[in-house]
Amino acid sequence: MTDARADGLLLAIDTATRRAAVAIGDGVGAPLAARSWVAGYRHGEELLAVVDELLREAGIHLGDLGGIVGGTGPGAFTGLRVGLATAKGLAYGLHVPIAGISSTAGLAVAARGPDDPRDVAVVLPAGPHDRYLARYRVPAVAVPDAAGEAALVPGGEPLDPRVAGAWLVAVDLAPGPAIDAAAVARGLQAQQGLGAALLALGRQALDAGEEVDVAELVPAYVTLPRGITEQVGRIEWSRDLR
Repeated sequence: MTDARADGLLLAIDTATRRAAVAIGDGVGAPLAARSWVAGYRHGEELLAVVDELLREAGIHLGDLGGIVGGTGPGAFTGLRVGLATAKGLAYGLHVPIAGISSTAGLAVAARGPDDPRDVAVVLPAGPHDRYLARYRVPAVAVPDAAGEAALVPGGEPLDPRVAGAWLVAVDLAPGPAIDAAAVARGLQAQQGLGAALLALGRQALDAGEEVDVAELVPAYVTLPRGITEQVGRIEWSRDLR
């Protein structure tokens, strides 16, 4: 792999939520091109087509890219593996570095207002009933710091006090007793800005030398594959490439 050029363009891909996100830019200024769309279960059909469209919109070719940024989740099995496999395949084929960025960290940055440091709590669905909660302290210009351990919150348990004092960002969730409409609106805003946030976080990671080996970059799942309703033992990503 080559080092990411300081002025190189990056391609960011995230498929951890119901809205897929793709963006092209240098990770410093505004993206040259970005797209966020409801992918459903069509990631495999639509992702590369959107990448191709954005390359044309930006007026560049794949060979102009200096690095790839892949959102690592947590997210649902089907979509997440498509997005991360695509990101890894492009990095490997183009011989450019890849950075893996937590999707919840990207969502926290995207939800935060400009120059507005605050605690951000990102909550996602984890299966039909449970929720995944990750809390970050998001400074104005820096990589967010985890504010405590991420947690799987059973469906019957309240989010409080885990989100006390934080800006709640609800992604792919409907308003309810613990989640108001404002939190849902922040979630949509975060999804729409996720591509740009990943570009910025990916640029910081690559400039800091935090390139990841494609064989070691693995997704974080919060739900089982479709059709599997009960977990037996543990599901792990195989690191054996034979």
